[in-house]
Amino acid sequence: MNTSIVLFTCDLRLHDHPPLRAALEGGRQVVPLFVRDRAVAAAGFDVPNRRAFLADCLRDLDAGLRERGGRLVVRSGDVVAEVCRVAAETDADEVHLAADVSAFAHRREERLRRELGGGGRRLHVHDTVTWAVTPGAVTPSSSDHFAVFTPYFRHWERRRLRAPLRPPRFVPVPDGVGSEPVPARHEVTGTSPGLATGGEREGRRRLANWLRYGLAAYADRHDDLAADATSRLSPHLHFGTLSPVELVHLARRAEGPGAEAFVRQLAWRDFHRQVLAARPRAASADYRTLHDHWRTERTARADIEAWREGRTGYPVVDAAMRQLLYEGWMHNRARLLAASFLTKTLYVDWRVGARHFLDLLVDGDLANNQLNWQWVAGTGTDTRPDRVLNPVIQGRRHDPDGAYVRRWVPELREVAGPAVHEPWRLAGPVAPDYPDPIVGLADGLARFRRARQRD
Repeated sequence: MNTSIVLFTCDLRLHDHPPLRAALEGGRQVVPLFVRDRAVAAAGFDVPNRRAFLADCLRDLDAGLRERGGRLVVRSGDVVAEVCRVAAETDADEVHLAADVSAFAHRREERLRRELGGGGRRLHVHDTVTWAVTPGAVTPSSSDHFAVFTPYFRHWERRRLRAPLRPPRFVPVPDGVGSEPVPARHEVTGTSPGLATGGEREGRRRLANWLRYGLAAYADRHDDLAADATSRLSPHLHFGTLSPVELVHLARRAEGPGAEAFVRQLAWRDFHRQVLAARPRAASADYRTLHDHWRTERTARADIEAWREGRTGYPVVDAAMRQLLYEGWMHNRARLLAASFLTKTLYVDWRVGARHFLDLLVDGDLANNQLNWQWVAGTGTDTRPDRVLNPVIQGRRHDPDGAYVRRWVPELREVAGPAVHEPWRLAGPVAPDYPDPIVGLADGLARFRRARQRD
């Protein structure tokens, strides 16, 4: 019987899995393989929150495979070397893999194709596994990618998506394939106390609840910080325990303004992927440089530390940063506010903030994280690169009675109503443990405008 390998990366599910379906065709045996890549750890991306969530995902994937007569094979080391080793051990003649957009993923794919080809084996790379619309499938007439979201979305909406695939009933795995133990969450230290649970079962449970109770109101409530009315599915999309194709189909079936707004957010993920696929350097360099002379760790260390710790003196920013520390996750509107404060009010290099987010976010995704940071910093795809989000105005608008702030900043729990967004205006020692603002908003705005006008 011929044997195929399915190399799982950021597609840790059994539902709607094109590589797995293709590998099983013709009654083949399949080796479901996950390699704990040492290069990921060396690059600083193997952080505790994502490592713990990944362990949940792998254990759940292994359990799902065992229910279908199979199991997950786990190895550690260089991905290409381990895939070739498993292929030699099992006499596999083909490997199936989901496409990705980062430069790291492209290098890995090319090495795999070269090494497998040298041994007479084939590599099959499958699109629409980790995104709904393939990068490059939607392009303007004058460029290799869309640089503005709205025209991209108009074309994206018109694309016909493939139908989601059902999970396999049986996954025959050859005998004798050696595997390391599947990792467990309890083996990981240094995680955020409120870190969410990973795995396909948990992702599908959350999805069912979201479709039933949250989606309809999403258009009206997605920016309400205290309501916590977003889907919280981003970690499951990042690790691929949910299929973006399936999510788009399910949301469109629900119809209504909430579904439309949710689909639009899913399209933003694809938009960022097509940008990064076309411009891989945007992961670390300005997509559209404005020749900023950013403050850095060396020149703004105290301000950066205050921001990281949630001690800036601006309550909605501090609430956002403390939520990140506790949950390894942050409300999307809060991400915009925290990023705007760092890059525009403190005029600190966006890469400092992007790195901190990647150190903690369980959904820390290279395309979304880096390009969202660049959008806020004005070096990315925002058509208004000099816009500044005022944390007081934004706090009053998106947390009008201060409930979000009081949830995450206990020093201010005795401050009632919207006054919590400007505690420095209150008479008397209302919150003696809460810091004064580290910079005046007018001063920060003036510094930013001077810097942007300098060149």
